[in-house]
Amino acid sequence: MDKTASGWISGFLGILIFSGSLPATRAAVTGFDPVFLTVARATIAGALALILLVAFREKRPVMADLISLVVVAMGVVIGFPLLTAFALQHITSAHSTVFIGLLPLSTAIFGVLRGGERPRPVFWLFSCLGSALVAGFALSQASSASSVGDLLMLAAITVCGLGYAEGARLSRKLGGWQVISWALVLSLPVMLAIALLFLPASFSQISGPAWIGLGYVSLFSMLIGFIFWYRGLALGGIAAVGQLQLLQPFFSLVLAATLLHESVSGVMIAVTLAVVACVAGAKKFAK
Repeated sequence: MDKTASGWISGFLGILIFSGSLPATRAAVTGFDPVFLTVARATIAGALALILLVAFREKRPVMADLISLVVVAMGVVIGFPLLTAFALQHITSAHSTVFIGLLPLSTAIFGVLRGGERPRPVFWLFSCLGSALVAGFALSQASSASSVGDLLMLAAITVCGLGYAEGARLSRKLGGWQVISWALVLSLPVMLAIALLFLPASFSQISGPAWIGLGYVSLFSMLIGFIFWYRGLALGGIAAVGQLQLLQPFFSLVLAATLLHESVSGVMIAVTLAVVACVAGAKKFAK
């Protein structure tokens, strides 16, 4: 199997894993405080990442890479998990999935800013149209959804896009799985300290689904998914394999409906499709 095909397969597996992140987080916040959930998942994944780095005797990153690793950590290790955990206390995972449709666009915009590219005007047309669709959907659901949850999701998408773009750029130098592993290890001391500080007084009242949610986001969303995802970006190309993110809203909606029994309206599906179309157009004219 050539590198490109292997990259597409790895990227697809990564997206499948990430698609379960929001439903799993929704289940986890029913039993855990959002702050504890964020630092606990990072602590568990960080400990596993440290074992991997030691087992494979990976070289330490140079000082010049530390700033980029901090950006990755702030975006995908801390920022996105924390903001989505807070958001999912106010909105359903199905509702939040519409915002995930903007993630490829957010990644592309930060890729443009970091790479110094000059996209065509049509790129910004698709960008503004996609943003307007999401804003319009959020406003139309004002009676049944939370503006606080929507704003938190927009912030989460912004910081995650930055973390993805920075991680993809750095993966060309350090390697795919090494980037997320070093980012997790770099944040491990702080995450462990905060986890101990926010440790629940008792675990006896925490339900089984909440434990399963914590386990999933710690092992799969925080570590294994990134191993496949960054490997896919490195082998198949960031722009090409990045298109697979467009499939994530569909997988997440299916999981939200089947596992959490959440309502998925026709309007929600239509908006998701429209946002995906806008993101696809924006990506096409990004260069």
